[in-house]
Amino acid sequence: MKEYDLIVIGSGAGLNVASDAYQQGMRVAVLDNGPLGGTCLNRGCIPTKMILYPADVVQILREAMNVGIQAKIEKVDLTLIMKRMHELVDGDVSNMTKSIKAAWGKGLDFYNESGKFVGDKVLEVNGERITAPKILIAAGSRELIPRIPGLEEAGYLTSTSALEVKKPPESMTIIGGGYIAAEFGHFFDAIGTTVKIIGRNKYLVPQEEPEISEELKRRLSMRMKIYTDHEVLKAGTEDGEKYVVAKDRSTGKQYRIRAKEIMVAVGRRSNADIFQPEKSGIETVGEGWIKIDRYMRTNMEGIYAIGDAIGRNMFRHTANYEAGVAWKNMNARSEEEMEQLDEHAVPHAIFTYPEIASVGMREEEAVKDTVVMVGKASYTDAIKGSAMGDDGSSFVKVIVDAKTRRILGAHAIGPHATSMVQPLVYLMNTEKGDYMPIVKAQTIHPAMEEIMVRAFGNMRPGKGQEKHFGHHHGHGD
Repeated sequence: MKEYDLIVIGSGAGLNVASDAYQQGMRVAVLDNGPLGGTCLNRGCIPTKMILYPADVVQILREAMNVGIQAKIEKVDLTLIMKRMHELVDGDVSNMTKSIKAAWGKGLDFYNESGKFVGDKVLEVNGERITAPKILIAAGSRELIPRIPGLEEAGYLTSTSALEVKKPPESMTIIGGGYIAAEFGHFFDAIGTTVKIIGRNKYLVPQEEPEISEELKRRLSMRMKIYTDHEVLKAGTEDGEKYVVAKDRSTGKQYRIRAKEIMVAVGRRSNADIFQPEKSGIETVGEGWIKIDRYMRTNMEGIYAIGDAIGRNMFRHTANYEAGVAWKNMNARSEEEMEQLDEHAVPHAIFTYPEIASVGMREEEAVKDTVVMVGKASYTDAIKGSAMGDDGSSFVKVIVDAKTRRILGAHAIGPHATSMVQPLVYLMNTEKGDYMPIVKAQTIHPAMEEIMVRAFGNMRPGKGQEKHFGHHHGHGD
């Protein structure tokens, strides 16, 4: 049996830890059954953002008439869009592979296999058994494919195979109403596909604030057909087209929805079944997500888990943060030296059009345990928003603790939503976590950031909490 100091399962954020360990002279094994870089680089955030920016440009040109520009799109070159994306991804994978090969046999071994646990801290890879006192599970997730009768026979695209399309499908039905469906719906509409989205939840992108979900649905509905609160019952092919039968969950009425192509985007599933963690006594929760404590530890001593594998906040920036926490705790001499996982200010974005960004609590969550103030501002509350031709429907929303002024959540929908929310993420990570630095600071005029300042100036009691306040609070109170 081959012995290492550290085994890392997965080559996405797990490589951060593998690299740190290698540089400290540890003997490291990295296992991954796919290309280096994990989901984000190969099938997720990086390739999708490369193809979504051209989609943004298409939509900006379509809306240019709102500010007096008559623009005409002559052609959308899908071949060039995909070529740019693949060149970037392939280049990054190639550079990572070169780095790994340079260290190969000199303290770091890469196994292009998933491996399987066969005992306590023992994995079998290509018939060989390897072990280490420390193991990091960073194995990620993969597309969840629902059991819909006829779907396999009809054929479908996923968020992975959609990155390989050579020409725009004439029409497409996307099964799923989350962020992947919203982003790919935006992309395929922009390249000329007639898009229909079918979501099971009553809200599109249901993890967002309800008013953001409703606004996204309203805006995307100008470009495509969106069915929310609909369940797909079966799929099939007919007369050269694919169809799904969807039931309206509120009325029970069924619809037959036809398109040239089907895409499945209903969510993610754990990769745990591939490497059988139960054989090493590792506990899982739900549908196979690795169970961890507040220090990123599994129930088995010396075994840690991060990223999509734990099924919590499935974003690459979060996985990178978790990798840092896990690495620190692996090397801590006592629990007092360990760092606790902090999830109070995990930001995320949906790169559809309009863009969405969010951090922290939604209002519905915040009012359960805290007396809060909520502030909203429309993009047109600042001159820059009006200058950009916004119709007043883009907005930001902030949620603060009424007593401490601590920022509990921030949400935005509209151009540059990520740039609006990100500064609040920084404030939420300061000692006080309050919004007073925004009130005290000068804000460039006229700039987008004025919109967020206006939101803090428009605060009202949280939903159902009016009884806690004797008068209206603005940001000076």
